[in-house]
Amino acid sequence: MKRSNLVRAIAVAATLMAAAVLAENYPSRPVRLIVPFAPGGTTDIIARVVTSRVQPNFGEPMVVENRAGAGGVIGANETAKAVPDGYILGVATVSTVATAPVMQPNVPYDPLTDFTPIINIAATPNVIEVNPSFPARDYKGFIAELKKNPDKYSYASTGTGSITHMQMELFKAQTGTSILHVPYKGAGPALNDVLAGQVPILLDNLPSSLPYIKLGRLIPIVVAADKRVAALPDVPTLAEVGLPTVNRVAFYGIYGPKGLPKEVVAKVHDAVKQTLDDPQVRARIEDTGSTIVGNTPEQFAQQIKAEYEVYKGLAEAQHLKPE
Repeated sequence: MKRSNLVRAIAVAATLMAAAVLAENYPSRPVRLIVPFAPGGTTDIIARVVTSRVQPNFGEPMVVENRAGAGGVIGANETAKAVPDGYILGVATVSTVATAPVMQPNVPYDPLTDFTPIINIAATPNVIEVNPSFPARDYKGFIAELKKNPDKYSYASTGTGSITHMQMELFKAQTGTSILHVPYKGAGPALNDVLAGQVPILLDNLPSSLPYIKLGRLIPIVVAADKRVAALPDVPTLAEVGLPTVNRVAFYGIYGPKGLPKEVVAKVHDAVKQTLDDPQVRARIEDTGSTIVGNTPEQFAQQIKAEYEVYKGLAEAQHLKPE
């Protein structure tokens, strides 16, 4: 063996040995969990429910850090560029792994190759809702008002390229309506402005909006869900009103940068899975209208790929372009 090849082989073996030792002792300090949106939205809610109870199963705390902006891209990129030692992980959403990469041509990561999927925590419906000042209370009236007054109304999203932006643009294309887009740096700020009446319409993940719907501060119009939501039995799904293509749920999972050692993946997966089996954690997540998933890394990787391909196809078919 040539000396250069021998040196390279020794270096690789040493790196693998160091990674194995690191993984065996993992975690030995708190782990940062990057939430790619502002506090107060569903991504933040789901992450904090899990991290608040994960330490007994994990051995160290997971600490949520919000990195909002660019439809989730800023936080996702921080996760993608992290050292693959398991001490920086991220929350994966449809926005960060599918709609943003499709809608934003300069996304600095590849959603299919630059991450290590670990586990999908939960799936949740989305809801199109309005401020009570909006002159409609149901889907039929909502559509009639929009068609009668094109460009009069605006809607808030969690950012350009986010799932809330993509789904509303698809909704507009398939209903022939024209509504102005107002992007925010996450669900929390968008929700606050719709509650205040600054923007009349919002497509939001149900968990962050449901408390305000129950208080009458938001009026639900239609939901994206496999079936009607128990908490909103009188609100139809997008499939029911003739928009099956737009009728897709959101998800919230955990992933790390590419190259994460399989031992680290297994420890994070098992700890989160055990945490999801906790009846109190399960109840807190399900009370938001979400469904527990808790699948394998391989299954989550397939979900990410499927969502990316679906939204890429939809964007091409509907000729959706970055703003």
